[in-house]
Order: sequence, then C-alpha cells, then structure tokens
Amino acid sequence: MDTGVPSVVPQPVAATLTRSAIFLVATINPGSAAETAVRGLCADLSSLLRAVGFRDLSGNLSCVMAFGSQAWDRLFDGPRPQELHPFREIRGVHHAVSTPGDLLFHIRATKRMDLCFELARQIMIRLDGAVTAVDEVHGFNYFDDRDLIGFVDGTENPSGPDAIRATLIGDEDAAFTGGSYVIVQKYLHDLTAWERVPVEEQENIVGRHKLSDIEQPDALKKPYAHNVLTSITEDGEPVDILRDNMPFGQAGTGEFGTYFIGYCRTPRRIERMLENMFIGSPPGTYDRLLDFSRAVTGSLFFVPTATFLDAVTAQRPAAASDAPVPTAPEPTPAAAPPGSSRDGSLGIGSLKKEAGHE
Repeated sequence: MDTGVPSVVPQPVAATLTRSAIFLVATINPGSAAETAVRGLCADLSSLLRAVGFRDLSGNLSCVMAFGSQAWDRLFDGPRPQELHPFREIRGVHHAVSTPGDLLFHIRATKRMDLCFELARQIMIRLDGAVTAVDEVHGFNYFDDRDLIGFVDGTENPSGPDAIRATLIGDEDAAFTGGSYVIVQKYLHDLTAWERVPVEEQENIVGRHKLSDIEQPDALKKPYAHNVLTSITEDGEPVDILRDNMPFGQAGTGEFGTYFIGYCRTPRRIERMLENMFIGSPPGTYDRLLDFSRAVTGSLFFVPTATFLDAVTAQRPAAASDAPVPTAPEPTPAAAPPGSSRDGSLGIGSLKKEAGHE
C-alpha cells in the first residue's frame, strides 16, 4: 500500500508494543563540545543498537532518538520541522506541566530489560559530560497489558498501515517526510485513593468495563470519561495517535504511575486531547482520572528519520559570520601571486541532507 512516504527509513515509532522499555530524557550541557558529542552519537546510534541487540536477536531491541525545540536549533542547520515547539503547559482544574527536555531516547525490547539497560548505559557513556539526565523511567508490562489502575491501556491503538498514517509526516512538511512528533508525560497515581473508588465509578471515569475491557455504550458514557475526552475527530473522521504507555513503580517509596508517550504526524492532535483532559470539552468537564493521576513532566520532541540521523556528522560548519577574515596583505609593488588568497571555507558539512532536505 502506498503510504505517501518516500524511500527514507523512519525510526521505529510504530514498532510492536513490548514488555520492557526505558524512557530517558536529557538536557544538553552548555558549550560547543557538548553539541559535537550529541551530533557524533546520531550517526553512531544504529551501530550501538546493532552491537547490543545482536546479543539476543529475538529481543527485538529498538531505540527512537528525538529532539526538543531548543536542541534542534543548537544542533542542526537548514530547514526546521514546521510544528516543533516546546511543550505548552495547560492550566485547568489540574495542571499539565512543561519540563525541560532536549533529547528523548525511547528504548524498547520484547521481553528483556537487560538489553534496554545496556543500550541506555552505552548511550550515556558516549554522552558523558555532554548531557544531564533529567528523567529516567523503567517501564514494564503489567499482567494482560493493564495499567496500575487495573484497566487495559492502548486498546484503541492503530496498527499496520493505519499506524503509519497516524504517526509519519507526509507531504505536509516535505523536508521532513517520514519523521514524527512525540509528546511524553510522567503521571503519578494516588493508588490508595483510587482503590477506594467503587469499581462501577472507576468504569465511568475510564469509559470501559474493568474486567472485560469492553467499551461502555456511547449512550451510557459520562461526559468526563477518559475515552470520551481523548477521542477527537477532524472533518467528521476519528483521528488516531499511537500510544506506547508503560506502567512503572517503586514499591518501597510508594511511587506508582504511567509513562505516557504518544507519537503522531502532528502534535496538534495530542495537544487537543490534553486540552480536553485538563480543561474539558466543554470547559469544566475535565477528565476525572486526573483527580487520581498527576502529571509531573511534559515535553515535546521531533523524531527525524533514521536516514537523517545516519547522515549527521559531529562538526557543524562555521556560519558566514564565524568564518576567518583574511588579513589584509602588506602593500607591495608587485601583485600577489595567483592562488595566494584564502577563502576561509572549512570545506565540510555537518549534515548530509536526506532526500527532500535540500
């Protein structure tokens, strides 16, 4: 099937859901050396992934590397993704916070957390001194794909060609066809309070039956139900995003939650869902799940194609204003010999543009 995506290789945003994942968010430290180190990792990420993943090919190790708005401007020249911007906080009855994030590594493996951990470790070794980790979450699959609140998560995810259409940019931003946007939020649950809520009301809050995972009939759904507020349409058609949420928790500290990660070809889709959740549609009819689940992070990133990453080189060419200025020659009666002037160009490029990036 023709998806409208040219022959660039996307990163594995639409990979099959897994039982293990690490979500690693970092900021880039000040200075050109830090930027050089990050660019140097871009093209080497695929080889790191192969080296670690080769230890168990059945583990299906994968990694998505994504960039925040400020990081993009620091690292790359040329075109800029049209809809890349910092995460916009939302203030309603509850607060969707915006938190720092220059880089996102979404690392997944079918069953083996050790593969995820080793790849994350190797990435941080490469970036030692160049970045500061601001959030790291180790997600796990909980029984039959349930969240810690006891409901199945991701039931309505698109699959196959539908997932490609939902997540990958097409000709609406031709310079970045095959790329994607991703929004992440870390939610902490008050499980003690949640477990005091009768199951029938829990089902009204989520919009599904807890045991069977069957969706409630539309006529019976509450206007504040999670699946009512996160279902949006454009021109009368339902709009999809791809979620790969994972539970996480620390029994000793009582910290439990869900790491939300949503991929989409335009961030506007996820932003509309979040506005519905935190403000309400209509305003005031907010997502009652937020009474028990608090967002403590929020960041937006752009996911370039694997083709793009593989073409990045560590050094960035000097801008015209940074080029060395030739020293005025000393006056002499004779003309300077041919070829004695210097053009000041470094003769290198920091980025070999993929198809459509020219």
